[in-house]
Amino acid sequence: MEDKNVQLYSLSTCSHCRSVKKFLNECTVQYDFVDVDMLEGDERKAIIEDVKKLNPRCSFPTIIIGERVIVGYKEKEIKEALGL
Repeated sequence: MEDKNVQLYSLSTCSHCRSVKKFLNECTVQYDFVDVDMLEGDERKAIIEDVKKLNPRCSFPTIIIGERVIVGYKEKEIKEALGL
């Protein structure tokens, strides 16, 4: 498995987001995540704008693996993007 930068935009209350985190942890994948609903003010607005550029619907989870954007908990697509 090659090391790819993995970024997860999630909501703290979202079951699909929790499933993605659990899956990545089980695969021992290093990733960064932001629980967007825990941010406030300008920081939150800036992150939401970033998510909209990747995923115009601004739905969660939004996962970036290397250059690939995956919206939702799609285990097969996540595995493919990670090279698992």
